[in-house]
Amino acid sequence: MSESADSLREQRKRETSRALAETARRLTAEQGFAGFTVEELCAEVGVSRRTFFNYFESKENAVFGFAAIDPRQEALEEDFVARTGDLLDDFIALTIARFDLVNPLDDAPALFAVIEQEPRLIKAAFEQIAKNERRDMELIVRRTGEGDDAELRAEVLVHSVGALVRLSMDRLLHRHSTDSFRDLVSRRLEVARTVYAPSQKAD
Repeated sequence: MSESADSLREQRKRETSRALAETARRLTAEQGFAGFTVEELCAEVGVSRRTFFNYFESKENAVFGFAAIDPRQEALEEDFVARTGDLLDDFIALTIARFDLVNPLDDAPALFAVIEQEPRLIKAAFEQIAKNERRDMELIVRRTGEGDDAELRAEVLVHSVGALVRLSMDRLLHRHSTDSFRDLVSRRLEVARTVYAPSQKAD
């Protein structure tokens, strides 16, 4: 298969994934989460049940747009594992690159509306976030090796960067910052470095 044909195929897959997510949110808003089945969702989009599960593990994941791993994201992650630069800087770069692939701000209003109507979906969202965090920890251990405290270091790194991401998203979503996600995260990383740096205070 040619590169252009493969690219077109991946684009169609992303369009199908997005159509399923958008339709799942619309149906949830109109009928409630329990008001439609996966089969009815598939009929709306024009795909089979089997196709649905190629994209999403569950109906909850479809509502939140938690699709199966994107080949572009896989490539970013493999590049991260292969790098030999500063671990924190490289993980921040991976985080920003993922954001650039699928800007979550585009879906935020629809997701807020869904959660307001179906608060029980929050549990599914947190479960997926935890799953993503575990995946990132595994990436870091793959890169750094399984020495002493490897898993603990990976856990601290993932959750520290996650905190910077949440602070930055709060600025974008609730305080309507005009700064880019990249700039917001980078600025907070600079401040975090000063917080964790050895004290320069005189004895």
